[in-house]
Amino acid sequence: MSLDPKHGYYLEDISLGMFHEVSHTVTEKNVDDFARICGDYNPIHMDEAYAAKTPFGGRIAHGALTASYISAILGNDLPGPGAIFMTLELKFRAPVRIGDTVIARAEVADINERRGKVMMKVQCSVDGKVVVKGDAGVMVEKKPAG
Repeated sequence: MSLDPKHGYYLEDISLGMFHEVSHTVTEKNVDDFARICGDYNPIHMDEAYAAKTPFGGRIAHGALTASYISAILGNDLPGPGAIFMTLELKFRAPVRIGDTVIARAEVADINERRGKVMMKVQCSVDGKVVVKGDAGVMVEKKPAG
């Protein structure tokens, strides 16, 4: 079943193992814009001289910026428009740096048809190394009758 461009997948159209991936290259502008939007101006994200003296050796992207790529998959692609993002549990395993290309992935791990809830295994990786890993729960509508 293909994605309805105005609604997304209905619960009946989703199956275990379905997945979607997206790729984003993190730019300095992305990090600066994210700080402006969320208000997190921690110098580890904003100040190269400060960040160079940390164990990271330079500026890193906000963890929430990286996590937002997962949110985009859930809202745009799988399950897509109409789905309600309910839960997110993540472990941040490594930093994402300006210039890194992040591959975000969400895969259907469990479907509760009675409750209309889909559990997704989610992760982000850079150069094949997992930098963020976790689980997301999404409410998904059943197909309308008729």
